[in-house]
Amino acid sequence: MNPVHMRVENLTMAYGDHVIQRDLNFAINQGDVFIIMGGSGCGKSTLLRHLIGLQQPAAGEIYFQQHGFWQASEQDRLAMTRRMGVLYQSGALFSSLTLAENIALPIAEFTALQEKEIAELVSFKLALVGLAGFENYYPSEISGGMQKRAGLARAMALDPEILLFDEPSAGLDPISARLLDDLIIQLSEALRTTIVVVTHELASIFAIGANSVFLDAESKTMLATGAPSHLLHKSDNPKIIQFLTRGEQTR
Repeated sequence: MNPVHMRVENLTMAYGDHVIQRDLNFAINQGDVFIIMGGSGCGKSTLLRHLIGLQQPAAGEIYFQQHGFWQASEQDRLAMTRRMGVLYQSGALFSSLTLAENIALPIAEFTALQEKEIAELVSFKLALVGLAGFENYYPSEISGGMQKRAGLARAMALDPEILLFDEPSAGLDPISARLLDDLIIQLSEALRTTIVVVTHELASIFAIGANSVFLDAESKTMLATGAPSHLLHKSDNPKIIQFLTRGEQTR
């Protein structure tokens, strides 16, 4: 068993008096590909925002290698967030900048590297995601799948310990989505980076997920945690079974 990288303890998420999820307790182990899954409106993306420090819990705590995120000082929280990389649904690239300029932004901001060193590092990050030679392309000049890869290269710019993806396959055709799943697996195996993925795509859930948490919108809490394949074969909860067998039910 790998050591725990992040731990969610008694977490309640809310917007004012409106509770999204309550009493969440689960651990993300170092090197795992961890899936946040559940039906629409259950709070998957809201949970991701809590994990990266964009939204404060109504109750509970998130621990980063045993250090309480919201118990820490603002300076320490900032240091923790710099050890994370985030890929948003749209890729969130700046359209007026080339791919190289997009990736160079965080490196220039948070390191003392010289321009030549930054350029070499940018080229290396693009090569890692299969975009070698695309440094001078603008986001509008490449496909949606390539934009996601470029967004991933930027998320990896500062060599984060944890990568977090929000619906990475959204808007992609099945082939591009599968290629992105393959890339996530390759990065996990090669770099031993902890990866957290918000997704409802069954193909991705079973292809890449080593562990998971299942959120339920109706009860407003988690129903299970564990490997998706284990939950499919061992769970007796009808909501989990229905969610994980959706493809079979529509054939």
